[in-house]
Amino acid sequence: MTEFVGLISIVLTIIFYYGAKALYSRISFVLLSPLLVAPFVLVSCLLTLHISYSSYFVGGKWLTLLLQPAIVAFALPLHKHYETLKKHFPEVILSVIVGVFFALLSSALLGLWAGFAPQIIESLAPRSVTTPLAMTISNNLGGIPSLTAVFVILTGLLGIILGPLLIRLLPLHSPIAKGVLLGTGAHACGTSTALTIGSLEGTIASLAMIFAGLVTIFLSPIIFPLLLKL
Repeated sequence: MTEFVGLISIVLTIIFYYGAKALYSRISFVLLSPLLVAPFVLVSCLLTLHISYSSYFVGGKWLTLLLQPAIVAFALPLHKHYETLKKHFPEVILSVIVGVFFALLSSALLGLWAGFAPQIIESLAPRSVTTPLAMTISNNLGGIPSLTAVFVILTGLLGIILGPLLIRLLPLHSPIAKGVLLGTGAHACGTSTALTIGSLEGTIASLAMIFAGLVTIFLSPIIFPLLLKL
């Protein structure tokens, strides 16, 4: 029975995602992004059918495993846009460092303004980094990794909504700037959004996401404790 539920889980996930993608191709409204609509519909369906997450994950884990070759596949657009990346590498690195600093600063200020306990603020610190790295950084800072995962998801979802709006409002015309904004501010969710804008934007976003994770690993233990003393 569990295996059957797992199979149904895979089928439902694929159907909901491609259904949401088809809807978004017809109505390009930011709140109808597949990364927002598909999880919402899927969770609603699981709750309605009383399917537990553990039962869902029996099948869902195979989709998770596909993330590994998908990440390796990022090497293809990196190779394709190598000359552009080489030309703009210094700007990308500098922008990511500045972005990481302000991500840490905003996390500290938000936590202090909300009156959170120090451990909660430390859990909030790496919210702009992809989940595996964020949980490790949170643990090293003294935070709660599971809580950090929630903050990372919320940040990614907000990035999907606010990122495209900021690009239009600023306005940003450079593919490099768009990619750095989405990849640094909203990790994998931002990278996915950048890929819908263009191949170069997605490539820059993926690179920015990787650099943001590395920079956060080195800067957070040094800068974040100082920010909490402000």
